[in-house]
Amino acid sequence: MSNAPTSLSRSRKRFMAAAASVALAGAIGIGAVAGGTAPVFAEAVRVEAPQAPGFADVVSQVSPAVVSVQVKAKIAPASDRGDSPFSDQQGFDNLPDNHPLKRFFRQFGEDGTQNRAPRSNRGDRGQMKPRPVAQGSGFFISEDGYLVTNNHVVEDGSAYTVVTDDGKEYDAKLIGTDPRTDLAVLKVEADAKFTYVGFADDAKVRVGDWVVAVGNPFGLGGTVTAGIVSARGRDIGAGPYDDFLQIDAAVNRGNSGGPAFNLNGEVVGINTAIFSPSGGNVGIAFAIPASTAKQVVQDLMKSGSVQRGWLGVEIQPVTSDIAESLGLKSEKGALVASAQDTGPAKKAGIVAGDIITGVDGQDVASPKELSRLIAGITPGKSVDITVWRNGKAETVKVGLGEIPGGDKQASADQSAEPGEPTSLADLGLTVTPSEDGKGLVVTDVDPSSEAADRGIQAGDVITSVNSVEVKGPADVSAAIEQAAKAGRKAVLFQISREDTNRFVALPVGQG
Repeated sequence: MSNAPTSLSRSRKRFMAAAASVALAGAIGIGAVAGGTAPVFAEAVRVEAPQAPGFADVVSQVSPAVVSVQVKAKIAPASDRGDSPFSDQQGFDNLPDNHPLKRFFRQFGEDGTQNRAPRSNRGDRGQMKPRPVAQGSGFFISEDGYLVTNNHVVEDGSAYTVVTDDGKEYDAKLIGTDPRTDLAVLKVEADAKFTYVGFADDAKVRVGDWVVAVGNPFGLGGTVTAGIVSARGRDIGAGPYDDFLQIDAAVNRGNSGGPAFNLNGEVVGINTAIFSPSGGNVGIAFAIPASTAKQVVQDLMKSGSVQRGWLGVEIQPVTSDIAESLGLKSEKGALVASAQDTGPAKKAGIVAGDIITGVDGQDVASPKELSRLIAGITPGKSVDITVWRNGKAETVKVGLGEIPGGDKQASADQSAEPGEPTSLADLGLTVTPSEDGKGLVVTDVDPSSEAADRGIQAGDVITSVNSVEVKGPADVSAAIEQAAKAGRKAVLFQISREDTNRFVALPVGQG
């Protein structure tokens, strides 16, 4: 009895060794026939892949709603274009004629969309002239054919063609555009019901969430890339309502106007710009948030244009120095640099130096937020504007106007001959009274001073200090002394340059 476990153990070991040999033979595909002389091929081992999550289900549902947008435009005159759409600086002209990159860029245009010009459009050397068709992306938002794309895709177009995921082509008409947000709406008139997608609540979008971009990069047709939301609230200097989502999904030329989806198949953003020193994807793309697009698109579908409220002020951020100089506890709000003469704000009594901290009870954190809040209010409506003035909060009722059609042109007329210059050495400035007696003209700036660091230049006009008008150097000294007695660490200078105003805070210690 005592030897039984040992015998069983040995038998088990022999069995396992034999099984391992069989498994190994199957793995390498070699076996042996009876007699053990001739090798044969056995069936290869097949391993089932683990079921990992992917994007295929989302893509299959939303792809029919995404389209390529082709925009016909006039061919530029020869005098307005170079011999080739690629400069020597880019290096393509220096490549051998049979180089694959050169063949690719002969077939595809500078933005990657395929050249489709007829042979009659070729130059004497067989080169393709600039194509008459620009291409981008878009997506249906209704089954009766309304679709969204970028304004920069359709601008200057004379005719529009939409190509669906299954290759069908439809003519489309332009319903309306909004250059300020770079959005446009097209409409396809056809006897068909189109697959469409809806907008997500982008307030719930978090940095790190997955996004799937679908579009028409380089004119290649339906292409899918995936990534994450890298950041929110990006300001890229594209316009007054910048509030972009930054994503790292691969977005290239031709993706413009295409959607970025969440994993529920909802549009969280519209791809509109990329950051790329090379012109191609480097993992930084910007999308218009769904909340912005949804409101603009509704207005375009309704009336073909967007009406926005207008306050009529030039504004700038509130820095820590500016907040300190005006007795504010936080850096929130928008500082009024100037109130336009014909604007609603000036009529209501808002003046340069006021800090707007609220609109109808809603806090204003920044100039961008103020712009978006005012733009979202119907022109003609009265709103309560909360301002910080003379060390306390006040409420001003303003009847909003409508944004004027043309931009205000600035005029530079500061050719007045300066008087006798005076040095404000502690500030690093040399100033002289202006000829009209309104303010001090800066004639020199110490490059190592705080004033220089904050962008004050020769030719600037100091019109006020801490909201008190100045006519001579003594007024500046008096304002600084008063601020020091009040315990302020900075004083606020109002600077005029080429008919525009801004505010600069300088430390009291410098005075």
